[in-house]
Amino acid sequence: MPDISTTMIIVLCAAAAAAGWIDAVVGGGGLLLLPALLLGLPNAHPAAVLGTSKAVAIVGTSGAAVTYARKATVDVKLAVRIGLAALAGSMGGAALAGGISKDTMRPLIMGVLVIVAAVVIFKPGFGTAPSTAPVSRQRVLLAIGLAGLGIGFYDGLIGPGTGTFLALALTALLHLDLVTASATAKIVNCCTNAGALAMFAYQGMVLWQLAALMAVFNLAGGMVGARMALKKGSGFVRGVLLTVVAALVVKLGLEQWG
Repeated sequence: MPDISTTMIIVLCAAAAAAGWIDAVVGGGGLLLLPALLLGLPNAHPAAVLGTSKAVAIVGTSGAAVTYARKATVDVKLAVRIGLAALAGSMGGAALAGGISKDTMRPLIMGVLVIVAAVVIFKPGFGTAPSTAPVSRQRVLLAIGLAGLGIGFYDGLIGPGTGTFLALALTALLHLDLVTASATAKIVNCCTNAGALAMFAYQGMVLWQLAALMAVFNLAGGMVGARMALKKGSGFVRGVLLTVVAALVVKLGLEQWG
């Protein structure tokens, strides 16, 4: 266990639970989990912070994925195809993550968050209902390339917001509603987390004892969040998405320039 106070451990466990809930509902739990770990482990290498966050997140994501798969209509075969591409992409990103500094990470995350917010705000009907039109082979291949390799690479390299970006990409490319897209994204995200975690573990960049403790809370939060998303529907997911994005843009902006 790293040399941190009991108070900070409690804060990190609470953040893990909240991140699991957010990640299950709309993705992007890493946008809370990673800043919390950066705060709690100020002297740790950024790659070790990323590796520890992956070890925590994969547990909650897996629990949410199982919950969704039992109750939501998910094309598991397609999700696995995208997930295998994402696994390869995340391993490539994780291999390069050692060169990313904290000061570089914050503005990158903020930029993609602003893009996410703009898409959701200016398209109020986005993800509220699935399309009945069949999805073309070209769109499926694009989803494998963009949501798989592309977002998987981002997940290994930086990480926060991966679930959100996956949900948005799958909604746009495959004409899914946000609940189904979130459910599909959880399966894909399990693969990206596994690929990145394998690389970080190989590099010795995972604080396993801290990760194991936080993972218990992340799992609980993830399972509760998945059940709420299934019960309340896409409108609820959209509201949570906008709230999370707005809060985190402000938070990261204060950290960067405050």
